[in-house]
Amino acid sequence: MMRLLLCPLLLCASCLAPVPRVTFEAQDTRSTASLRGVSAVSPEVCWASGSGGTFLRTIDGGGSWAAGVVPGAEELDFRDVEALDANSAVLMSAGRPARLYRTTDGGLTWDLVYELDQEGVFLDAMDFSNGHGLAWGDPLDGFFLTLESADNGQTWTRVGGGLPLPRTGEAGFAASGTNVRHDGEHIWIGTGGAAARVLASSDGGSSWRSAPVPLQQGAPSQGTFSVTFVDELRGVVVGGDYARPDATHGTAAYTNDGGRTWRLSAEQPGYRSCVAEIPFGQPSWLMAIGKGGSSLSRNTGANWEPLQVPGHYALDFSPTRWYGDRAVGWAVGAGGSIVRVEVWQ
Repeated sequence: MMRLLLCPLLLCASCLAPVPRVTFEAQDTRSTASLRGVSAVSPEVCWASGSGGTFLRTIDGGGSWAAGVVPGAEELDFRDVEALDANSAVLMSAGRPARLYRTTDGGLTWDLVYELDQEGVFLDAMDFSNGHGLAWGDPLDGFFLTLESADNGQTWTRVGGGLPLPRTGEAGFAASGTNVRHDGEHIWIGTGGAAARVLASSDGGSSWRSAPVPLQQGAPSQGTFSVTFVDELRGVVVGGDYARPDATHGTAAYTNDGGRTWRLSAEQPGYRSCVAEIPFGQPSWLMAIGKGGSSLSRNTGANWEPLQVPGHYALDFSPTRWYGDRAVGWAVGAGGSIVRVEVWQ
């Protein structure tokens, strides 16, 4: 029988937003892969991806998961997956060679739609908006590696020199596939290592600006691991130091001006590798997750409070709610672990 964890949360009397009830239900995946990518289509459909060329899919809300390995990709680590619908998805591998695969038949067959076999290549994350895809990676040939697609991932083009130049020792993290946020004309990218910044565009990538973020930085294990925005002005970054997951300073920050300036959260979690919006509308709620645990924010990142659940690497919520009264998502982690997350407002 699957294990159900109930996580009641307490708010102070001055908080006006009602307390959400959160449940985490372990899923039977029959997989041992390390899972870093997850993409929810609906309360019934979700894709996941990970090491050993692994992908997984459920079409019954997590009641069952079908797992497979992409032929010829057995040595690849799929650190991100972007689901386009119940049958179509794009997989992104980290490391060399950098590859993107696409399926339109639920994973029965996969097409290799992009490959770059070059020393130093490393893709970190990708995101889609209205058929337009953006994949981003560590510096290569003096520029952040950037790929674009205008046809739902069927073809990809390498874009050169458009983003701000990387600083020495600055890179990204392929920790959860969420340090890129592509929302129509607005794009945000989080960096780390020697410098932690958010690179932003408000015109679909034609022009860019950058802003420092006050997260832990200066070492290869530190920086911005995940970014999300609830609208064009209000956003959150999480991260810290994956080598010190219990450290609670410099792990979360928020902006109210589209990412031009960032402030540390007053109450911060430990290291978190992924942050996701809970699709409730107003007020905005956020959940952050990492190998050390999970946290919830009721005020768009200004404060965080813990959820007493095991840690995972990545999290994604369905854009639509189940029966109209609860948000549904999935978190993925080590050893093939997937949990179904339900949140009642």
